[in-house]
Amino acid sequence: MSKIQLSKNFIRSTCKLALNEDLFPSGDITSELLNKRLVKRVKLIVNENGILGGIDFAKETFKLIDKKIKFISKKKEGSKIKKGSTIALIDGNLKNILTGERVALNFLSHISGIATRTNKFVKKIGNKSKICCTRKTIPNLRVLQKYGVKLGGGKNHRFNLSDEFLIKDNHIASEKNFENIIKKAIKNKNGRKITVEVDSIKQLKKIMGLKFDTVLLDNMKPQILKTAVKLINKKYETEASGGVNLKNIKKISNTGVDRISIGCLTHSVTALDFKLEI
Repeated sequence: MSKIQLSKNFIRSTCKLALNEDLFPSGDITSELLNKRLVKRVKLIVNENGILGGIDFAKETFKLIDKKIKFISKKKEGSKIKKGSTIALIDGNLKNILTGERVALNFLSHISGIATRTNKFVKKIGNKSKICCTRKTIPNLRVLQKYGVKLGGGKNHRFNLSDEFLIKDNHIASEKNFENIIKKAIKNKNGRKITVEVDSIKQLKKIMGLKFDTVLLDNMKPQILKTAVKLINKKYETEASGGVNLKNIKKISNTGVDRISIGCLTHSVTALDFKLEI
């Protein structure tokens, strides 16, 4: 699997792109109305409980605008944060701080939102199953989103289409004898993992005995999942997906499935609320 790299260069280039989006072509025309010499200490405060993520992106955002701005972190990345707590103190030119405010908060809100939602799923089931994200991410934000999942205690599924073979329903539908697709993957494996998606016990029985790694049990009710896991009997890694939420996650985990993939960790996450207070 491709590794997520959050190097200093990556953080800097990501923040540069975000600032360019916000400031092109004429900069912050509203903050330019302020006294250019006004220096203030501003508090970065969280408005709800959650898991903190994105602090380095916020810090780098202000640094790119004004190297003299001091960003003093009060909470660690990945830590639990409570409503009303101060996340950081920001000292410097107020005009420049306000110019970077929204970009910095957007990074924090989005990454922390994903980490917080992931952690809710992880806490619900403990160590019974691994909580995994999917490729249902916002284009160009996959690294940030999968990073947020890891902060929340989740695991990253394949990063892109080159990481592993994932033979899904549409692949299977294209071939009358879909076992042939699996056999082709086995021949071309070259060290990569092979996952095969099935949506019924009948499909599962057809592929049992072939040499692949993981069975993706898609949109199965807990009782059918339990039957499938028992039939597989640890011959393959098992993964459940489809329609997973906080209400049914315990029932799914109790089937004995190894991991559970959840699209809503990234595709429709709610941002965590932060604010700057002068």
